[in-house]
Amino acid sequence: MLYFSRWKTIFIWAIVALGVIFSAPNLLSQAVRDALPDWLPKQAMTLGLDLQGGSHILLAIDRQDLIDERLVTTRDDIRTLLRDAKIGYTGLTGSGKSVQVRIREANEVDKAKTALAGLTQPISASLFGAGSIVETELEEPEPGLLRYTLTEEGIDYRVSNAVSQSIEVVGRRVNELGTTEPIIQRQGADRILVQVPGLQDPQRLKDILGQTAKLTFQMVDQSMPVQEAIEGRPPVGTSVLYSQDDPPVPYLIEDRVIVAGENLVDAQATFNQQTSEPVVSFRFDSKGASRFGQATQQNVGRLFAIILDNQVISAPQIREPILGGSGQISGNFTTQSANDLAVLLRAGALPADLTIIEERTVGPSLGADSISAGAYASMIAAVLVFAFMLLAYGSLGLLACIGLAANVSMIIAILTVLGATLTLPGIAGIVLTMGMAVDSNVIIFERVREEREQGRSLVQSLDSGFQRALATIVDANLTTLIAAVILFYMGTGPIRGFAVTLAIGIVTTVFTAFTLTRWLIAVWLKRSKPTNLPAGLVHYLPLDPKLNIMRWRNLAFALSAAASIVIAVLFATVDMNYGVDFKGGSMIEVQAKNGVADAGDVRARLGEVNIGDVQVQEFGDGRDLMIRVEGQAEGGDNAEQSVLEKMRGALESDYDFRRVEVVGPTVSAELAMTGTIGVIASMFAMLLYVWFRFEWQFAVGAIVSTLHDVIMMVGLYVIAGLEFNLSSIAAILTVVGYSINDTVVIYDRVRENLRRYKKMPIIELLNLSLSQTLSRTFLTGLTTLFALIALYLFGGEVISSFMLAMLFGVIVGTYSSIFVAGPLLILFKLRGDMFDKGTDAVAPRTAQPSKS
Repeated sequence: MLYFSRWKTIFIWAIVALGVIFSAPNLLSQAVRDALPDWLPKQAMTLGLDLQGGSHILLAIDRQDLIDERLVTTRDDIRTLLRDAKIGYTGLTGSGKSVQVRIREANEVDKAKTALAGLTQPISASLFGAGSIVETELEEPEPGLLRYTLTEEGIDYRVSNAVSQSIEVVGRRVNELGTTEPIIQRQGADRILVQVPGLQDPQRLKDILGQTAKLTFQMVDQSMPVQEAIEGRPPVGTSVLYSQDDPPVPYLIEDRVIVAGENLVDAQATFNQQTSEPVVSFRFDSKGASRFGQATQQNVGRLFAIILDNQVISAPQIREPILGGSGQISGNFTTQSANDLAVLLRAGALPADLTIIEERTVGPSLGADSISAGAYASMIAAVLVFAFMLLAYGSLGLLACIGLAANVSMIIAILTVLGATLTLPGIAGIVLTMGMAVDSNVIIFERVREEREQGRSLVQSLDSGFQRALATIVDANLTTLIAAVILFYMGTGPIRGFAVTLAIGIVTTVFTAFTLTRWLIAVWLKRSKPTNLPAGLVHYLPLDPKLNIMRWRNLAFALSAAASIVIAVLFATVDMNYGVDFKGGSMIEVQAKNGVADAGDVRARLGEVNIGDVQVQEFGDGRDLMIRVEGQAEGGDNAEQSVLEKMRGALESDYDFRRVEVVGPTVSAELAMTGTIGVIASMFAMLLYVWFRFEWQFAVGAIVSTLHDVIMMVGLYVIAGLEFNLSSIAAILTVVGYSINDTVVIYDRVRENLRRYKKMPIIELLNLSLSQTLSRTFLTGLTTLFALIALYLFGGEVISSFMLAMLFGVIVGTYSSIFVAGPLLILFKLRGDMFDKGTDAVAPRTAQPSKS
């Protein structure tokens, strides 16, 4: 195990070197990276929105809007086709998902069906025509009454197409803003995720995305005063629309569209040469120019309206025919609003309305603070972990630290090459990996101490220690990997970033522990030729402290059961502090532009704008406030955006909006369900794995122990009043992974002892196993706590509650692994004869008799 051929040595150091090379650009400035030769890696990790600022917006296609549009189209098609076929009809109406028409003459029903047959013809649903769908189905509930109903598969097809078209339009609009590396992608069946890092004006992005931008040119009906049309009934074929002015001006508009926005080929923000006012110049294609020229030629002297999303931008008079296919749109624009309108017109109209159902925005100043805090906390955590390993294991600790440094560089290199986004929880994942990676080295070194204690030589002890620790480390890390994988598939945004870094860290940890660290130890043995293990504080810890831990099992069971019952009662009776992720609403962090923030004044201002229940909390250095607004359940997703607009209007003059989280009721319900499923799924997956690797008693014991930890974590949030959000789910799942990691290490020793000492009473065997692994449990827990404490104290406000939950979870997880998971095996009557491998042996002298 401690011999390495030349090619293995080259392979190990090639991997480490690649890790260093690809991670190094992250330590360099952009200017230095640009100056590097082209053959060197220059790519740096993409920073998440919480680290560099920017906007995360989740848009949803309005399904009902598409249905309504299809109903109107179907109704118009039926009218046109029946008129062309000269078939009499009546009662042409549409409601729900159906359009129906009654054919007047019974002998023309078949003729009508033939004329309308195209409505029910299948259409190709794929590029190569491999599949087809029927959008409309025909029913005849009574003779002469034809009912055409939109099919679900047809609606899904239209929604899918609308999402694809919307992604293209949104992409063009965002790119027109000049942003760098935006992420625009489909999410689910009817949603679009837009992430724009480094954006300085998120409100402008929302304005650009929120407009459908359906532009039409229509004539103004001047046959009657518009006020009469408002008070009475507009003439057939006309509608009353209002301008964008304040107060809005009404116009009576003919429904007939002269030219639509799809005939535009260009739009630019310019200035009117006579008035110097900002305007938007446009140019039509040949078809649009012809239709526009013909309409203006026939209607000289009349008003025509330029309409954007059913609002009149302007209604100029046609003084002379416009035959060149170009013109100007004026309407009290500012320079930016003219440019934004030009962006919308160039990008094209959205096929359907897009609703903002989730928004997470971080200002650039908060992002810079987060980077600074995260880097500082990571450095402190690294120093604490390295110092502890050096003190505990001496020279072996130094070799482990070298492996740990290579481990971190490999994690960063893989994240860089994959193009993964580093978020603040992602930094937490790296630092947590640093703490947990030490566990592999501790398991190995403790095994080496045991082998040395039994009289083997140092070389034999090291070789045997690596061999015997392999299965334990693989089992322990695989169970944590299961939690990370499920966290990735169930989580969103920053939580996925945390899962990615944790999963990568687990893989690199196993690699460095059994290749690089082992190689370093082999070289150390060859060059230094030591005769004993290096001196370290760990030698003051007894390998077998001869503790009768099982004597406390009944008390531990009673305390855990009592605590679980109390937490269950509190959970049922006390309102949990759910964050906006799970109950919807808005959470905004603001900072006073000048002086100290006044929470009372902010409450008073927001109380005047009628946005429901508002909570204002001071934090930080006195300039910062956290504002929480209840979800607008009755108003739907759009109402949340209205609340945010009112808040901006009330506070923006005196406060900077540093962070914004808005979650509509649709997303919040889904997040709550997904979080619950994530915890259950991870526990079930780990149950199967432990059952497969051990026996059912171990699997059930591990899950009951882990369930205990979940209940305790929930209790922390209930009793301490901490906000329960997506990060809380990540904390619980991570603690689940850590706890079961700890439990598996102990169970692995129990299984080993069951094979060795088949006649030993189970209580004595558990005492022996827990005593043998106690030093490892203590050292790993302490190292992980060092890393977490550094993040909690110095990582900033954004992750402080996340780290507090992690600290509590590590302590609870360690307790449950010893006092819950172990004693459960007694309850399940685990027996040594379940394992046929090994030999009968007398109890070792270190085993204590039970006093149960």
